[in-house]
Amino acid sequence: MNTKTKAEKSIAKSKIDTQAIFEYDKNLLSNNIKTIAGVDEVGRGPLAGPVVTACVIMPYDEMINGVFDSKQLSKKKREELNQQILNKALAVSISMRDNNRIDEINILQATIESMKESFEKLVLKPDLLLIDAVKLNVCKNEKSIIKGDATSYAIACASIVAKVFRDKLMADYSIQFPQYDFKNNVGYGTAKHYQVIKNYGITPIHRLSFLKGIVNQTDKNMQTNINNK
Repeated sequence: MNTKTKAEKSIAKSKIDTQAIFEYDKNLLSNNIKTIAGVDEVGRGPLAGPVVTACVIMPYDEMINGVFDSKQLSKKKREELNQQILNKALAVSISMRDNNRIDEINILQATIESMKESFEKLVLKPDLLLIDAVKLNVCKNEKSIIKGDATSYAIACASIVAKVFRDKLMADYSIQFPQYDFKNNVGYGTAKHYQVIKNYGITPIHRLSFLKGIVNQTDKNMQTNINNK
């Protein structure tokens, strides 16, 4: 008879998930590859705010239980893991591209640009760079992985760091623009978010290229600081 509680089963599964992605990275280590960096992004889809990227180099002597794709973790768990990652990492860097840059060169190019900067800012250069989905051509050894944050330990760590950083940034914007509920929707296009845009217009952090057909040219020219209303 299985007497494990739901919480115990969840913890057990998270350890299995983490072990799998940890072993994926460890199997890439060799005489020539002693350090591995993972890079990931958060915020490609929202209507507002920046895209944030993180690049992380982790040691492989001991894994942090629970590390996995940040989208599949609770906010509390992400924040706990983020602190553990920052404490244990050999190197961490965070970059971002704001909504204006996204509008200027498109979200994919802004993401790539930010990822490259995250790599360049590392104080320690890795022997291998693992990238979620895209190609960067910034490291002599690179591997692009589809769904990398659910495959690679280093990429998963980067996804958690980027997610926690961006969520806190959007919570700060929520204070400045309270009607938009950025603390909870983190810039994504919820029904409430679309309705507020229709009622009040857009803020200086909205991505105009993501709002084509939703706001007209007059709206685009009336970026509002509605916290003064």
